[in-house]
Amino acid sequence: MSPPARQASPAARRPGIADLVAGVSIAGLLLPEAVAYSGIAGLPPQAGVIALFAGLLVYGLFGSSRFAIVSATSSSAAVLFAATTSIPGVDAATRLALGAGIVLLAGIFFVVAGIAKLGAVSSLIAKPVLRGFALGLALTIVVKQLPKVLAVQPAHSDFFRLAAGLAADWRHWNLAGAAMALAALVLLRGLARWRAVPAALLVIVAGIVLDVNGLCQAWGIAAVGPISLDFSHPRVPQLDRAQWLSLGELAFAMALILYAESYGSIRTFAMRHGDSVSTNRDLLALGGANLLSALFHGMPVGAGYSATSANEAAGAQSRAAGIVAGLVVLVAVLTLLPWIAHTPEPLLAAIVIHAVGHTLNPAALRPYFQWRRDRLVALVAVAAVLLLGVLDGLLAAIGVSLLLLLRGFSRTTVSWLGRLGQSHDYVDTARHPEAVVPPGVLIARPEVPLFFGNADAVFAAIRARIDATPALQRMVLSLEESPDLDATAIEALCDFAAYVRVREVRLSLARVKDDVRDLLAKVNSPDLHAPVYAPWSVDDAVQPGADIPLTDTSRPLTSEPRP
Repeated sequence: MSPPARQASPAARRPGIADLVAGVSIAGLLLPEAVAYSGIAGLPPQAGVIALFAGLLVYGLFGSSRFAIVSATSSSAAVLFAATTSIPGVDAATRLALGAGIVLLAGIFFVVAGIAKLGAVSSLIAKPVLRGFALGLALTIVVKQLPKVLAVQPAHSDFFRLAAGLAADWRHWNLAGAAMALAALVLLRGLARWRAVPAALLVIVAGIVLDVNGLCQAWGIAAVGPISLDFSHPRVPQLDRAQWLSLGELAFAMALILYAESYGSIRTFAMRHGDSVSTNRDLLALGGANLLSALFHGMPVGAGYSATSANEAAGAQSRAAGIVAGLVVLVAVLTLLPWIAHTPEPLLAAIVIHAVGHTLNPAALRPYFQWRRDRLVALVAVAAVLLLGVLDGLLAAIGVSLLLLLRGFSRTTVSWLGRLGQSHDYVDTARHPEAVVPPGVLIARPEVPLFFGNADAVFAAIRARIDATPALQRMVLSLEESPDLDATAIEALCDFAAYVRVREVRLSLARVKDDVRDLLAKVNSPDLHAPVYAPWSVDDAVQPGADIPLTDTSRPLTSEPRP
């Protein structure tokens, strides 16, 4: 459930000069990037411009973050290209319709998730997967921009064979295009320290001047070409039922990566400024933006980090900055559209490479190696994108992440507890050998939530310890790590209780959550009657004859440390 919205500051409530300045500043970045990202997606330039209008308008009106800029992103563009090219035997027009269908279904997924209030489910993709995916994706995007820079087109499009093909064709490289892209990168990097300067727009203007004067043609450098915008006929893509069904999985993957990227950007800047945001509201806003973009055959949209960061750095105080940027872009498109067609391809490639440059740093993965946690997940995400492609690599990385999660939950680790000194604290005897175990008592604490993947193995480990313990009188099972039990875990617990009874050992369940207590009250098992799970604490459970009636609510729920 989303936290209640905090009262916005006066600056955040009343857009003013700061939002006007920020909107004008970021417009100079957003328009060139929109055209450039269209190339990543393999779509005509207008697809990115349409997506830009849809994202800025809808999120500016209905979103919750005052900094987020919703537009086409490099990652979603790459995923869209991978998704549409994964369907064999389609022509360019059908591929355009398939792309719009994916964006439409992704928008529907967002809207359904927002209505169902699934905004809290914002971490389906683990951070190591996202960071590894971002690094692999950035490398892929950079390599795939090089054919536009060098004016060569290798036969293969996968990462390694494309890189090998580029190297093999070195004699045919267009050095003028390479020099233009390199100069643009230097200029973009140099002007990056002044966030209010529209560096990308300045680069585009310089390139247009070169192309208009015939220099680009003389150097063998291609331009973007004509851009046509038509907002008069919104329409749903004309696809048959089989095609719509085949797009469902692709659209779900698109929605996942869009939301993971957007939520990361929105949350980062909200925490930085102490703002509150509504995840469910943002799901609806992202859904509406993608639906609107799809109706005009635009690209998928999300809250990209680079554009949102630029908006914050430009001094934005409210969502009005995004709407101002949209109006500035609209004026530029209406008046300068014929000129934008003269933009040289190497300059767009340089803008893309500069935009993904912040994710090219392998140091982002360093903490996982220092912490010795999730290193394999991060590396698998990088390798999967490079070896399998963007879409399959993302799905493979998510799959590995979920498998490792299940492996962690499937552990059979059980701690055996003892009493620490004269206190009422019960701790793991493996870590605290000085802890004393009461005579004739075993106290077990499963260290993972019990569920179908580990219940039988956990209870098998406990039974083995019982069999090896002579003169056992009482078995205490602490369920503090299990907020709920599924059907398999309940059956395993019933079997375990029957086993303990046959061994003539008294069973007590301690630290049982309220939901589990309610559940056990419904279980028809003679071995799991109310006194068995009545003790609140381990200390209550180990006291001889200290079973507490279930109706006794006078005892507080004590909290025990977990060293």
